[in-house]
Amino acid sequence: MATVLTAAQLRAYDGSDSSKPIYVSIRGKVYDVTSGRGFYGPGGDYAIFAGREASRALGKMSKDDADVSGDLSGLSDKELGVLADWETKFQAKYPIVARLTDA
Repeated sequence: MATVLTAAQLRAYDGSDSSKPIYVSIRGKVYDVTSGRGFYGPGGDYAIFAGREASRALGKMSKDDADVSGDLSGLSDKELGVLADWETKFQAKYPIVARLTDA
């Protein structure tokens, strides 16, 4: 995992350009979710997460744009557990291709 992406660079992988892969970040790990294009691509149920850090939203089971971030402050133990479950699912299903940086 040598590649590092900024949040701005990650946005280029939101599925709007079919020639590029689709990426979703969870806790700073960037996953290639292209094989799930039906879910993460434009019009998909989880398209709001594509090209973004989605940890908070996944933990809260939220599709509210304001929750699509890496800010975990204020999440309950239950929400952190939900996030951990999502992370486990992503690790089993999608390759990690980069690390998200704040730069």
